[in-house]
Amino acid sequence: MDVFEKHVFVCVSGKTCPKEGSEEICSAMRQEIAALGLKKQIRINKSGCFDQCGNGVVMVVYPERTWYAHVKPGDVKEIVEKHLVGGQPLQRLLYDGGGRRDK
Repeated sequence: MDVFEKHVFVCVSGKTCPKEGSEEICSAMRQEIAALGLKKQIRINKSGCFDQCGNGVVMVVYPERTWYAHVKPGDVKEIVEKHLVGGQPLQRLLYDGGGRRDK
């Protein structure tokens, strides 16, 4: 079995992420990756709570350890195209544990 180039964890539990559409985001991200034929290179997984409630939907991309907060379903395509495929994280959604990095 090959090792994934990128591994994305989407919080689907906790107080806020489920209410903010985390299941929809995870599903949409999986669909985008499948449509691009990248299921063997990029893995999308549901995760438990990251203890960052109130900042959801929260997700983390490995191996670079890029955290995103306040992700909306409309952000999925851009995250996939620009970050997961293009290698450029979305600055406007980056999260450092204290809030978005751009604030």
